[in-house]
Amino acid sequence: MSTAPRLTALDALHRSLGATMTDFAGWDMPLRYASERDEHNAVRTRAGLFDLSHMGEITVTGPEAAAFLSYALVGNIATVGNGRARYTMIVQEDGGIVDDLIVYRLGDTEYMVVANAGNAQIVLDALTARVGGFDAEVRDDRDAYALLAVQGPESPAIMKAVTDAGLDGLKYYAGLPGTVAGVPALIARTGYTGEDGFELFVAPEHAEQLWRALTEAGAPHGLIPCGLSCRDTLRLEAGMPLYGHELTTALTPFDAGLGRVVKFEKEGDFVGREALTAAAERAESAPPRKLVGLIAEGRRVPRAGFPVVADGKVIGEVTSGAPSPTLGKPIAMAYVDAAFAAPGTEGVGVDIRGTHEPYEVVALPFYKRQK
Repeated sequence: MSTAPRLTALDALHRSLGATMTDFAGWDMPLRYASERDEHNAVRTRAGLFDLSHMGEITVTGPEAAAFLSYALVGNIATVGNGRARYTMIVQEDGGIVDDLIVYRLGDTEYMVVANAGNAQIVLDALTARVGGFDAEVRDDRDAYALLAVQGPESPAIMKAVTDAGLDGLKYYAGLPGTVAGVPALIARTGYTGEDGFELFVAPEHAEQLWRALTEAGAPHGLIPCGLSCRDTLRLEAGMPLYGHELTTALTPFDAGLGRVVKFEKEGDFVGREALTAAAERAESAPPRKLVGLIAEGRRVPRAGFPVVADGKVIGEVTSGAPSPTLGKPIAMAYVDAAFAAPGTEGVGVDIRGTHEPYEVVALPFYKRQK
């Protein structure tokens, strides 16, 4: 028997705005409000407002919280300073990626792990299973937070209109407690769009008040509400991986070209160390398929799972594809054999329903904002 999707604290507001809703990872979420192209372009040129309350927050506290997280995850969490955040991953014993995560250090002995919506329970279960032997506690805080994001070049100006927190000193991948439009919030300079922006963790009962205040403050700056559809094209242009597409349990961080997140130099053992050591050596001696960007020469859009071909052979597979509003052409990320991964490699195409459409191989990301 299927269960009804979960609703965010902003569900009624989304419907009042005419949002097209969709079931995403067990949540009813706004896909778009009007034109996903307009929403995408608003984030690139002005600002967009997102409800990301489907993400999974897990709090880890205790004297050995840092040591525990360094054991449970591939990163060196002990080196994360107070008020800073770290992109990292949790893997299986065999090195396969369970999820990519952001870990925020909220205090000397308190951390918040943010997992992807579809993996939140899996990550929670894994952390709970791994905490034995550490003086630390794992707490499911998914119901304690709503998460709103303001993304785009106008986001600092919008935020400054509603908070007196010191945003100028807030670096990328940092967070600080503050008050936004009268609402207590963790203000993080993070995002998934390739633009400057902020993610605001607040109590669910304050979500609507904050959304309305940000909408009002953002009106002179061209801010509009944005759904998950444009979030996907924004992250694709920025070359950011999506779990279930670029990241899976069948891949190690080294297979995904993200071996840099694995910190072998940290003290003590960690889950997956042995398998990841072998994966790192394998990647050095015999490079696995590499994640590349593909830009279409024609108008047909590649989708996840489509074969990448060259010389009549399959050399890889598309992991994500969509029309790019910024480039004006279809784009894709794909894992391809190392021999075909160099930018400018000729003769590469995507098999789109039996037709080999020509594609240009490029380095990721497709889009990088001007600092």
